[in-house]
Amino acid sequence: TSPKALRIGQQAFAVDTGDPLPPGTNAVIMIEHVHLLEEEDATFIEILESSPPWRYVRPMGEDMVATELVLPANHKLRPQDLGAIAGCGHGVVAVYRRPRVAILPTGTELVQPGADLQPGDIIEYNSLMLGAQAEEVGAVVTRLPMVADDYAAIRDSVAAALTDHDLVAINAGSSAGSEDYTSKIVAELGELCVHGIAMRPGHPVVLGAARGKALVGIPGYPVSAALAFDLLVKPLLYRWQGLLPPQRPTIQAAITRKTLSPMGEDEFLRVTVGRVGEKVVATPLAGGAGVISSLVKADGIVNIPRFSEGHHAGEMVTVELLCEPRKIDNTVMAIGSHDMTLDLLASLLHAQYPEMSLSSAHVGSLGGLLALQRGEAHLAGSHLLDEATGTYNVGYIERLLTAHGIRVVLLGFVNRVQGLMVPRGNPKGLRTLPDLVRDDVTFVNRQRGAGTRVLLDYELKRNQLDPRAIQGYERQEYTHLAVAAAVKSGAADCGLGIMA
Repeated sequence: TSPKALRIGQQAFAVDTGDPLPPGTNAVIMIEHVHLLEEEDATFIEILESSPPWRYVRPMGEDMVATELVLPANHKLRPQDLGAIAGCGHGVVAVYRRPRVAILPTGTELVQPGADLQPGDIIEYNSLMLGAQAEEVGAVVTRLPMVADDYAAIRDSVAAALTDHDLVAINAGSSAGSEDYTSKIVAELGELCVHGIAMRPGHPVVLGAARGKALVGIPGYPVSAALAFDLLVKPLLYRWQGLLPPQRPTIQAAITRKTLSPMGEDEFLRVTVGRVGEKVVATPLAGGAGVISSLVKADGIVNIPRFSEGHHAGEMVTVELLCEPRKIDNTVMAIGSHDMTLDLLASLLHAQYPEMSLSSAHVGSLGGLLALQRGEAHLAGSHLLDEATGTYNVGYIERLLTAHGIRVVLLGFVNRVQGLMVPRGNPKGLRTLPDLVRDDVTFVNRQRGAGTRVLLDYELKRNQLDPRAIQGYERQEYTHLAVAAAVKSGAADCGLGIMA
């Protein structure tokens, strides 16, 4: 067909994107779809592609009209929302003021990070952690100076903070010790509403109010502090900003170990989570209220209800995820013997393959092989000495895995030297295993099923030494680092472990 020719200035007009259409026009043809024709007295265009009426035209009111609601109340503003507000001609919008939160660390034993530590000192880092949690939800945070365990000093600091903060969190001092003053201070300054909640970690929480402001006593143990702040304070900060607390994703997983929980309190168990074959597994981490590393390593939280006494191994549980769900499918689950090289391996893996991670749980060599047997791990670290043959690992693997039709690959990872860990200078002159039965020597052991424990028992039997004669034989730790820490702190004179 022959292209239609239109005369510019009479039948067609040039317009730029965003310009209003000239009167009497109702369609736009893109410049790519026309051909310019120059004649003596005029310029024409040939239309190479037709355009129906109102094509490429934004009619008035297409996006917003004068009476239309741009955004509802209690809506968190996103980047696109700011564009819509400004695009409708609004230069100002009313918003909630960000909550102002003060965090007061208390305790005579506290010192700043980086300080020269003395026996009994505790590094104060809870205020950093709690402050970051509050900032995550939009609060403006003030970390107040540390205050010693002095009733009047703590009370005066709290009273001063109430002047220009919406919430004051007093960290530590919420229990029932002789220098735990938080509940009394809250009662003196205002109203004490709650002292103690049926949850663990985090039981000794204090909740109150003064001068129309919120007062919260947060336990001093770091895991208790983090969980109490997450469960009790963050929802309040969201509400003050007109928002609902977000719900974390959940996943069903088989718990890998039997867990015991006392009746009467909701327990929040930290777990690592990964997919092994078609099964999602959750492995419990160390449960102490002071073990902050358990929160660092945790992929999720399992809530054990207060009227339950725990879960059996293999039981399905609901895990509230602390990580992105896609991480579950990209996690290598390592369960078994503890070795610091596993942490180095995890770091190297994540550096080279950012989408991948290695999660390790230290349950001992035997526990690792049993985890492989149950299909709960991708790999297991093991250094089990077979007393019958004097060789490592192979006999156990044959009995526990290959005899059950489980195909495995045995890889040599690292060679290790084991010996007695002693304080610097070896003040008690410990040289051989017979020294362990001396009356002036205390020992710290590894848990049953650990390769180090198997080695110790083998050597004790070979040297005809009675374990019952060793002070501390029944005291158990789950990692080489924990044994070293016990020796370093003076809680034990020695322990068996790997050379650093």
